[in-house]
Amino acid sequence: MLNPSLKGKPVAVGGSAESRHGIILAKSQEAKRCGVKTGEALWEARQKCRDLIIIEPHFDEYMKYSEFAHEIYRRYTDLIEPFGLDECWLDVSASSAAFGDGERIAQEIRETVKFELGLTVSIGVSFNKIFAKLGSDIKKPDAVTCIGKEGFKEQIWTLPASDLLGVGRATTRKLENYGIFTIGQLAKTDLSFLRRVFGKCGEQLWVYANGLDASRVKPDGYSRIVKSVGHGITCVADLVNPDEVWKVFLQLSQDVSRRLKEQSLSAKGVQISVKDNQLISRQFQMILPLATQSAIELAKAAIELFNSNYKWNFDVRAVTVRAINLQEADSPSQLDLFNDWSKHDKQEKIDNAVMDIRRRFGKQAIFNCCLMQEKKIPHHKPEISVMPAPMFK
Repeated sequence: MLNPSLKGKPVAVGGSAESRHGIILAKSQEAKRCGVKTGEALWEARQKCRDLIIIEPHFDEYMKYSEFAHEIYRRYTDLIEPFGLDECWLDVSASSAAFGDGERIAQEIRETVKFELGLTVSIGVSFNKIFAKLGSDIKKPDAVTCIGKEGFKEQIWTLPASDLLGVGRATTRKLENYGIFTIGQLAKTDLSFLRRVFGKCGEQLWVYANGLDASRVKPDGYSRIVKSVGHGITCVADLVNPDEVWKVFLQLSQDVSRRLKEQSLSAKGVQISVKDNQLISRQFQMILPLATQSAIELAKAAIELFNSNYKWNFDVRAVTVRAINLQEADSPSQLDLFNDWSKHDKQEKIDNAVMDIRRRFGKQAIFNCCLMQEKKIPHHKPEISVMPAPMFK
């Protein structure tokens, strides 16, 4: 829409190969017909489609148009639950008297978005969230697909199980190992077997396949309970020693600390995720002696976890720092004789002063001296958009 000369051509949005994010993030219908898939490497996509045009992401534009679309949705309902940046569930049950049934409202939204924003949308209309999501994926672009309570088995049970929300690549492979290829086969599978093989998620998938999901659409602006605050990154080059890992942990902890302070939360624990250059991930966590928002205390706990647990058979490709066991920042804490509360209090005051300077003069106005050196961190990593409440309880 922003560059009409690209219309009708095989186009894909791709990450930066230099920053080791060289994968397909989105693709046009023309690229899709050539076999280009989201998540595959840029070089793989180019092998399938020699004329593929790869453009960089424009996150600010996505955010802007996402909000424009939300403004249109709010004309019909205040029950709007985001699912990533470009998808939403809308409950229009109470809007039928004013606007007509779900299919009519969906057609109006589709036409309005195209007229006002110049974008096409695909919409699924159904009696539950799971089938509405499924319907939105069945026919693209610029389409409305209805899945009714009567006759949904004939309509969707022949579709691949992988089309169902919650069935990713690993789950698909596991299901296929047991001879389960379609949504209908999943729905007819013995529930006790799915519980035994997949645990609680298996039961949830059986509920989804049988059209029994009863989860409600959350109100517009709903905020789920925050259980952790984390920040992770794929480095532009492998980290080859603990000093390089420390710098990345320290950088990531700045953002975790900022978000804790913005939400008036403190962490009683720290969790790290480490992915080596063989793409194997490991997680480690620990309890902190005192609840904290401090970037330096979070980073020190992270590097302690890393040094104690990572065996360094391979160099490190990506790391994540996560604040866990959260509590309100002003919650009372039980002191003891073995921790230096005054030192902890001084560190919190220093962090607050640093945060204030950054708010007033920018993120790069003040930082730790060691972060002046090469950190192997991409220069820009946007914040992730709001996601819905967990589907799996």
